[in-house]
Amino acid sequence: MNLSMRKKVALAASCMLFAGQLMAEPKRPECIAPASPGGGFDLTCKLAQSALVNEKLLTKPMRVTYMPGGVGAVAYNAVVAQRPADAGTLVAWSSGSLLNLAQGKFGRFDETNVRWLAAVGTSYGAIAVKSDSPYKTLDDLVQALKKDPSKVVIGSGGTVGSQDWMQTALIAKAAGINPRDLRYVALEGGGEIATALLGGHIQVGSTDISDSMPHIQSGDMRLLAVFSDKRLDEPEMKDIPTAKEQGYDIVWPVVRGFYLGPKVSDEDYAWWKDSFDKLLASEDFAKLRDQRELFPFAMTGQELDTYVKKQVADYKVLAKEFGLIQ
Repeated sequence: MNLSMRKKVALAASCMLFAGQLMAEPKRPECIAPASPGGGFDLTCKLAQSALVNEKLLTKPMRVTYMPGGVGAVAYNAVVAQRPADAGTLVAWSSGSLLNLAQGKFGRFDETNVRWLAAVGTSYGAIAVKSDSPYKTLDDLVQALKKDPSKVVIGSGGTVGSQDWMQTALIAKAAGINPRDLRYVALEGGGEIATALLGGHIQVGSTDISDSMPHIQSGDMRLLAVFSDKRLDEPEMKDIPTAKEQGYDIVWPVVRGFYLGPKVSDEDYAWWKDSFDKLLASEDFAKLRDQRELFPFAMTGQELDTYVKKQVADYKVLAKEFGLIQ
């Protein structure tokens, strides 16, 4: 084969590969944020929305839609039961979704009923108050709870057993308080928590750091503690104390990512996995992730599937400890 012929063959192969990529790309890409606008699920979808187009992995813009209810339960059931083979639909999930799955809060479906696609970053749980709150430290809050837990209204994403509830339950346990004595208001995600806190409807928000930072930077909110192993080294976060350094040995990462419906084809799943593998290796993606106050946590495909199932098993142990499941 002469040089000219080899070039033609190589060009034809490249065209076939490009055509294959175009065929595999979903026609109407959509990311479902399973909560109201403004929280962590919204942030996760908008990160993918920006990054996939910026990296030219999608040639069409991806729309973000909202499906609140049950901190992910409504979206999970809708995708599994009504849109199981829709290759264009990503759904955002977090560690809180896995905790709810561990407790059977997603109805008849469990962690085996979707195709886990990618984890794209992690945040950390946090305890937030308004900037003018009388609680200056985590211990100030604990002492108030010990004195009269009914006087402190805590807003959390979801009801008893949610990850936001679990964060304060772990504090209560460490302080010798019955978590069931705490006074909760169940809200739908980080956006509603911030709105309720800033509106004076709750006194404390059990949330995560990525949801909180815009309000911290505006001066409207403060964080009493972040549930990371050590202080976060971002310039705007380095002064936020950990729970551990204040004597409460609690670490709670909030991993964020995406899943697909259970009947999405292997070909379509492979296209998405390959796209996220490329995305997660990109320096531009790292910048977009950092802008959203997320920290590195990259995992796709079978590795992620194994991770998710182990996390759900671990959360079941924790849920049994708090009497949430038998």
